[in-house]
Amino acid sequence: MHDDRRLIESRLGRVLGERIVPAIYPESMPLRASMWVAPDEPVPVAEGLAGPRTGVASGDRWGAPWGTSWLTVEGTVPAAWAGKTVEAIIDLGFDRNMTGFQCEGLVYRADGSPVKGLHPRNQWVRIAAPAVGGEEVVLHVEAASNPIIPFFSPTALGDRLTAGGEPQYRLGRMDLAIFDAQVWQLVMDLEVLGELMHEMPEDPARRYDIVRAIERALDAIDLQDVNSTAEAARECLAEVLAAPAIASAHTISAVGHAHIDTAWLWPLRETVRKVARTTANMTALLADEPDFIFTMSQAAQYDFLKQHRPEVYEQVKKAVWDGRFVPAGGMWVESDTNMPGSEAMARQFVYGKRFFLEEFGIENKEAWLPDTFGFAAGLPQIIKAAGAKWLLTQKISWSAVNQFPHHTFLWEGIDGTRVFTHFPPVDTYNCSMQGSEIAHAARNFKDKGRASMSLAPTGWGDGGGGTTREMVAKAARMKNLEGSPKVLWDKPADFFAKAEAEYANPPVWVGELYLELHRATLTSQAKTKQGNRRSEHLLREAELWTATAAVRKNAEYPRADLDRLWKTVLLHQFHDILPGSAIAWVYCEAAQTYAAVTRELTEIIERAQWVLGGERAGPNGFNSTPHTWQSVPAGAAAVPEQSGSCSVTARAEGGFVLENGVLRVEIDVRGLVVSVFDLAHQRETLPPESAANLLQLHPDLPNSWDAWDVDRFYRNRVTDLVEVDFLAAGPDSTESAVVRVGRSFGSSKVEQTLSLRAGARGLDIDTGVDWHETEKFLKLAFPLDIHADRYASETQFGHMFRPTHTNTSWEYAKFEACNHRFVHVAEPGWGVALVNDSTYGHDVTRTVRADGGTTTTVRASLVRAPRFPDPQTDHGTHTFRHSLIPGASIGDAVCAGYRINLAPITPTVAEAVAPLFTIDNRAVVTSAVKLADDGSGDVVLRVYEAEGGRVSALVTLGFDTSRLQVCDLLERPTESDSSAVLDGSAVRLQLRPFQLVTLRFSRV
Repeated sequence: MHDDRRLIESRLGRVLGERIVPAIYPESMPLRASMWVAPDEPVPVAEGLAGPRTGVASGDRWGAPWGTSWLTVEGTVPAAWAGKTVEAIIDLGFDRNMTGFQCEGLVYRADGSPVKGLHPRNQWVRIAAPAVGGEEVVLHVEAASNPIIPFFSPTALGDRLTAGGEPQYRLGRMDLAIFDAQVWQLVMDLEVLGELMHEMPEDPARRYDIVRAIERALDAIDLQDVNSTAEAARECLAEVLAAPAIASAHTISAVGHAHIDTAWLWPLRETVRKVARTTANMTALLADEPDFIFTMSQAAQYDFLKQHRPEVYEQVKKAVWDGRFVPAGGMWVESDTNMPGSEAMARQFVYGKRFFLEEFGIENKEAWLPDTFGFAAGLPQIIKAAGAKWLLTQKISWSAVNQFPHHTFLWEGIDGTRVFTHFPPVDTYNCSMQGSEIAHAARNFKDKGRASMSLAPTGWGDGGGGTTREMVAKAARMKNLEGSPKVLWDKPADFFAKAEAEYANPPVWVGELYLELHRATLTSQAKTKQGNRRSEHLLREAELWTATAAVRKNAEYPRADLDRLWKTVLLHQFHDILPGSAIAWVYCEAAQTYAAVTRELTEIIERAQWVLGGERAGPNGFNSTPHTWQSVPAGAAAVPEQSGSCSVTARAEGGFVLENGVLRVEIDVRGLVVSVFDLAHQRETLPPESAANLLQLHPDLPNSWDAWDVDRFYRNRVTDLVEVDFLAAGPDSTESAVVRVGRSFGSSKVEQTLSLRAGARGLDIDTGVDWHETEKFLKLAFPLDIHADRYASETQFGHMFRPTHTNTSWEYAKFEACNHRFVHVAEPGWGVALVNDSTYGHDVTRTVRADGGTTTTVRASLVRAPRFPDPQTDHGTHTFRHSLIPGASIGDAVCAGYRINLAPITPTVAEAVAPLFTIDNRAVVTSAVKLADDGSGDVVLRVYEAEGGRVSALVTLGFDTSRLQVCDLLERPTESDSSAVLDGSAVRLQLRPFQLVTLRFSRV
């Protein structure tokens, strides 16, 4: 039997490939072709249709990298083809082995209406079914010659300025052809059964039936006349295809899907066209296949269509209204979830869900993030606060060390919120309905016996064109087929509702969903990460001061501008932009975008502050942090004179001593910090014979995924950067004590400023790096004399703990992790915080010293130098700020994290400005102060408990209110919530650990 199967598999493969598949198009004739090459960037459709054409033919080269060419094909359907199904076959030079990542096309009729996309496995355009003969055919193709970016090889193709102008492709077949549906159906029959036969070792009887049926079908085919014998061959297969699945067969909800990265190996402008091509393709397929359902996430991509391809958007809207094209996920983009700040992560859902509600009247209950690189522990609360309750991803299946124990489970976040979560066991978001994929999903499903269904995102993404008619045909055959899981087309919400109802008591996973891969995305492309962080905080300030100006001075609230700027920042949090894993073009544009965002938000902030404070000079400074800072509350008030003094003195052994009455810091001749003494607690921060502010350089060539990965073995070699170019004190000041140090290494330079401000509890370290290394990793190390088995790092709306040890393989795998503004390490009663203004990646390790003490070392990741996909990653100048704060509690770390990220207080205006809200407990932190999105003029306050405890706080209002509502993130009233009670001009809050609350106040 085993030999029979192998013989049949071999025979089937040859007959299919050499005889049956070619017979799908038994007759063809060439189309006339002509082309116009658009200059520079893509042009509007009307201009492309009207462009002057030059004749071209199959075999001609075309397409400079990132270019656009308008191809026209013309012909006449022969009279002899009357009654036949006729299709145009247009091959732009596709490599069928690459589904996406190459040339693509969008087909238009002569009147400019879109038809469908052209992709490697989707090269056909239906002309007539049936034809009458004599039809004139004129099709226009907007053809994009996106270059094939070679994986893991440094390439100049990732930037249009360096990609060159050589043609990338050769035109292939451009024909009119008869499409033989019977032969095509035979191909589908044989492929499904052949794949099923190969995947059925556990059922020899059924496998035997399939082997014999295929053998009879192959015998029935006249290899010299496939078309006239295809029907007879299909009859030989009918019985085995009609055998029903067993009642207990695993059920797979197929979701039509095309995962389109909002930017990756192409720029944002090309994503606009990828989305147009794929959605045109999918609306066409929906019209042909009544059972098919297609799902697309990312509201920003719908907005791309609305703004740039309205003719395609109209087709999408109609399909959405018909219930066949399903918006999913309810987020602006499929963002990274590790690095976006609290408010930004919330706004991903606010803007995504609001777009779908306003455009389609649809509210998503699921978060759809199949490809995101791990999931922060604060996310479940955000999902729930946005009115959703489910999460889908499959990326955790990529983990390199540990296999996740569940496919369907409850995920619990830092505040105790749980969301019903599903990891598709098919282990791909590009399922193509191959038997191997379907069988793997059933075998791999870890919740057998408790649950019986899983989801399979089905279709080619990233320019592959989405779901194909072949996938739909295979799914139809596996709908109820013996030996196969049952396959049905489903909407994500319907799948989740059924799965949740079936699985009454699923297991619970607590804490972050850490991806044991792609850890370097926390560091790559440092300027983009810095642009994101600074933009988030500028948006916070802009909303705060414009809302205050609207309430205090009746000034106009720039809602439209703020919405546009938020969407820009959210767009760049996409999971291949912010993580640093896209081509150079993306980051050149990102730098320009962040600069423009900074300029515009700075102007908005300054205008609001001048409206509030009157004259542009005066004693009053603005405090945008959620806490009192230098005796200035969260508003604008007179800035007091700084108390205390600072000094810089020579150190006996060489170097300098900085002192401000709170800390005494010793810096040796190497420019390294060898002592940080907490005078209040009379405690040394650093272990004996150790040095902090230590720059460490590692070789960094991961086994694959250069910009994405850092492998643990990078730690095997390290160079401590201890040589100095200069070490100097000053300038002299009573307000701060300063030491500057310069270093050189390789082709790079570092200059640092170490400073103690008067009365400050932290040592500030400004690091300027002129970076020109290749395949290197730069860290900044702080060994601490602390014995701790865990440490805290900030995440959205709170913090989470990670172990400092490696007891298990799960802990061992977390050798690089994410923090937002701080990392905190503590013993009972005393801790140390390391806060930052723009870095995310870090590691924490511990060692036992010879004296029996424990050294816990915190290292901030600064820059890397991978060569793919951007060979110049991080080259250039960077500036980072960190502050080391001995004696810090978690609450101190929260405060210091905001202070280092928000603009310092400067006397700028004459009038003092009372804040709209004051809060009497610093554990309750303001996340946002803004006016309501609906234009009502209501004031919105979002707060969260930041220290991990149960607290009570009094929020005092600086304006009159007639009503308080507790709301969700979309500012809609929620069910009764006792966490907030209005009492006159104050609100009493009772919050659980890390609880997030949105309050909406109607003004009198």
